Amino acid sequence: MDSRRKFLTMIVAGAASTALPAFGQQAPKGWKLPAAFTPKNVRISGNRPAGEIHVLPNQRYLLWTLPEGRAIRYVVAIGSDQQYRSGDFTVARKAEWPSWTPTRNMIRRFPDKYAQYAGGVVGGPDNPLGARALYLSRPNGSDSLLRIHGTPHPWTIGQAASNGCVRMTNDHVSDLYERVEAGAKVILHER
Repeated sequence: MDSRRKFLTMIVAGAASTALPAFGQQAPKGWKLPAAFTPKNVRISGNRPAGEIHVLPNQRYLLWTLPEGRAIRYVVAIGSDQQYRSGDFTVARKAEWPSWTPTRNMIRRFPDKYAQYAGGVVGGPDNPLGARALYLSRPNGSDSLLRIHGTPHPWTIGQAASNGCVRMTNDHVSDLYERVEAGAKVILHER
């Protein structure tokens, strides 16, 4: 093996074994996204208009509604019991590789974990918001501080693991991002 190839192999191996900085743990050994988490085109009950997002917290599903009683179902992570907030929201804006700043409440609750990031973190593969983010506003137009976003920790999908936001794998949030327009209705259903 030539020295250049050996060097590149060492860099890739080193990057694969490095945990992400302070935002969580390294992936469990041998972890793969379960096949059951693959987005599915499903039939839904009720008369829901196409072009809406519905988050079903107990099932850990996000539904993107389609015409004729269909939806694309994604498996997501939601806010932990104390952090999940139900309600009606609107997609106020969208961002690719968004920057992230912990909220004051996050810093207050976990200063050792979040205070060092009070100035924000630039977008990129190690950023907690992942590849894409949908910013949710309240009915009065104010920022809810809730996001539907990607994650550099896809092994948390299917859990109540976030600080209130809805998490998706980077691939899945990128797919949803292309479908959703600013102004889309979002309903975070009650537990």
